[in-house]
Amino acid sequence: MALKNYGVLKGRAIDRQLGFGRSPHYQVRIVDDADNYRIAINVKSKLAPSELLYLVVEDFDYPFVDDLRELPLGFNPIARQPGGMAMDYIRANLFDPQQMVPLPHDVPGPDNDLNEKIDYYVQRAIGDPEAIVYAFGERWGPETHKRDKYFGFKPGNGIHDIHMNQGSEGRFAKYNGVWQDGGMLIHFGDSDRWVAFFLAFQSQCWHTDEAKGNCLPGHEPGPGDHEEPVPTPTPSPVPADKQVVIIAAKVNPAGHDPGRETVLLLNTMPHAVELDGWSLADKNKKKQLLSGSLEAGQVMTVTLTGDTTQLSNKGGIITLLNRDGLKVHGVQYTKKAVSEQGRTIVF
Repeated sequence: MALKNYGVLKGRAIDRQLGFGRSPHYQVRIVDDADNYRIAINVKSKLAPSELLYLVVEDFDYPFVDDLRELPLGFNPIARQPGGMAMDYIRANLFDPQQMVPLPHDVPGPDNDLNEKIDYYVQRAIGDPEAIVYAFGERWGPETHKRDKYFGFKPGNGIHDIHMNQGSEGRFAKYNGVWQDGGMLIHFGDSDRWVAFFLAFQSQCWHTDEAKGNCLPGHEPGPGDHEEPVPTPTPSPVPADKQVVIIAAKVNPAGHDPGRETVLLLNTMPHAVELDGWSLADKNKKKQLLSGSLEAGQVMTVTLTGDTTQLSNKGGIITLLNRDGLKVHGVQYTKKAVSEQGRTIVF
């Protein structure tokens, strides 16, 4: 079924409430030029383990930030496809998933739980008239005859599912989909700085199919479909399958780009890796097949033919896939990073 109304809510934060209760959500009140909205952010999972995986990127930069600046205030629907503003934690190379860590929502003491990690930046946004919040997820409302139960404005209106929205099992699998993940960005205009928040459940998997965002066979999450406090071992947050990594690329070569763009691959393994059937994909998921053997600790330069995979000078992503089509590594770059012709950028 996937999410019904996926998009991004853009506005100014004016109030907040910490998450509490059986199903706690951190709440943010957002306003545009005419309406009120509420952002509901999960800070605890109903499935074991209860701690969400989280990551804060304090100096976030990504090709779509320039497009976000141009959006009007309020809710903006987003096409669920590559190459645009849609989020996908697996396919869009937004961040390194291995940097995500689990965190409880409420722990005694300062700055040591998820409520407080989010609150630190939201409080700054509330106090900064230049700060703009962008929340990705599913919209609800407007609820014409209802007041918002947290902030009291009418009609009730807002956005939720501010987290990874694929790779779920059991009763939550019906919400799976690709290119519909949630998250929150805050742009602090005085410093032109972007802060990004990414959240996922430990009960979600990190290899999903292209059609519905369901877990691929053999990559199902460990905890299963049960509620706390059933004891269960904490799984590894993300797959550790970085056998080969993308270390650099020449995106904007001197002269005509097609046939001159290059990508450098490094084999981190203590043995050779056979690349037959592997591929490199661009932001539109067009693929160039690889072949040959990459020796331990060695670097391979792949020249892109331009017939399929092409690296946009306006910003984009590069993804390395193994012969099963599973993501091994991915990087992203911005328009600014490749503005100088002939320069090789290092990731």
